[in-house]
Amino acid sequence: KSFVSPFITTSSGLQEASPAQIDTASPFSPHRRAIPSDAAPADDPRTPAAMAHGDRMTTFEEGERESEYGYVRKVSGPVVVADGMGGAAMYELVRVGHDSLIGEIIRLEGDSATIQVYEETAGLTVNDPVLRTKKPLSCELGPGILGNIFDGIQRPLKTIAIKSGDVYIPRGVSVPALDKDQQWEFQPNKLGVGDNITNGDLYATVFENTLMKHHIALPPGAMGKISYIAPAGQYSLQDTVLELEFQGIKKEFTMLHTWPVRTPRPVASKLAADTPLLTGQRVLDALFPSVLGGTCAIPGAFGCGKTVISQALSKYSNSDTVVYVGCGERGNEMAEVLMDFPQLTMTLPDGREESVMKRTTLVANTSNMPVAAREASIYTGITIAEYFRDMGYNVSMMADSTSRWAEALREISGRLV
Repeated sequence: KSFVSPFITTSSGLQEASPAQIDTASPFSPHRRAIPSDAAPADDPRTPAAMAHGDRMTTFEEGERESEYGYVRKVSGPVVVADGMGGAAMYELVRVGHDSLIGEIIRLEGDSATIQVYEETAGLTVNDPVLRTKKPLSCELGPGILGNIFDGIQRPLKTIAIKSGDVYIPRGVSVPALDKDQQWEFQPNKLGVGDNITNGDLYATVFENTLMKHHIALPPGAMGKISYIAPAGQYSLQDTVLELEFQGIKKEFTMLHTWPVRTPRPVASKLAADTPLLTGQRVLDALFPSVLGGTCAIPGAFGCGKTVISQALSKYSNSDTVVYVGCGERGNEMAEVLMDFPQLTMTLPDGREESVMKRTTLVANTSNMPVAAREASIYTGITIAEYFRDMGYNVSMMADSTSRWAEALREISGRLV
C-alpha cells in the first residue's frame, strides 16, 4: 500500500496539502490528475501537471488530456504492461515513459494493455506515463524515400545522426521520416479541373532523381472531382497540390500520405506471372528460374552466403526498384551495402550510367538494435514496396533474414504471461 503525507514541499518549506493535492501527489495513484494552476506556488518552476516521481512529472502537451494517459505496471524486457488504457485499440501506437519511447499495443485485457516497445526499455519504472496516440504504426509515403536508410519504424538514420551528433540512436528521438521542407519538381499529368479521379489514379510525376520518376497517386479511399491541381513547379511535401470535391465536401492533398504498416494496400486483382526475374546470376537463372511477382526463399546455414545472393539480386536484377530490409542481420553487412551500392552503376538504354542506390531503399534493423523492432521492419519494408508497386513499378523486396525475424517473435511471445 502507498501512504501519502498530507504535506507537500515547496520552495518556502512544508505546507499542508489540500485533498486535491493529496490525491494528485501519490506516485502510485491510478487517478492522477493535473493540479490547478492556483494550487501551485507562484515561485514553483515546475509546470502544474500530475506528479509521478517527485521531480519527474507527467507534463501535458498542448491538446493532450489526462484521459489519454495510462501508467506502467510491469516491465519485462521489450514488453511493458500498462493499466488505465481503457478505450485503446489493438496495434495502437503509444509513447511509453518520460522519454516517450515508441511502442505498439499487442494485447488488451480489460483496461490493461500489453505493449511491445521498439526502443531500449532500461530506466522505465512503475507508474511511468503511457500516452495513447490513437493512431496505428504508419509509414510516410512520398518523394524522398529512394536512396534513404530507415530503421525498423521508418526513422531516417542519416537525419538522426546529423541532429544528434552521436553514433547511437537517442532514446525517444522523434524525427519525420521524410524531409517536409525539401522542394521537388512537380509535373501534373493531363488531368485538369472538372475531371473525376479515384484512388490509385496517377495525377502527377515528381523527378526524385536522375534515374527514377516518382508517380504521385491518389491515396486509397479517396475520390472526387478535381477542383484544383497545382501547376508545374517546385513544391514541398507540405504544399497542397490537389483539391477534390465529393458530395459537396472539399479535401486537400499533398504529395505525402501515411499508411498503416499492418494494413495491406488494396489491389483490384493479382496479375498472372509471365515475366522472368533476371537475377544476374547465371546459376540461378538457369537452375532456379523465378518470375516477377513471385516469392523465393534462400535457406542455408550460417556463413553459406545467403546475404551475398540477396545483395547480388539488389544490385543486378531487372527490377525497377529495390527495398532491402536488414532484419536482425549484422551491422557490418548493412554497412557494406551502404558502401557498395553508391559505387555500383547500371547502364540505361540511352547509355547513361546511374548509381544503383538511386533505385534502392534500405530498412536497417540490425542485431544490436531492439528486438521488438524487427517485426515492424518487415511490415515497413512491405508497405514501401507496395507503394512503389502501386505506381506500376516492378519491385524486389529482400528480407534478410526471416529466421531472425521469427527469433524476435519468439522473444516477444515468451514474455507474454
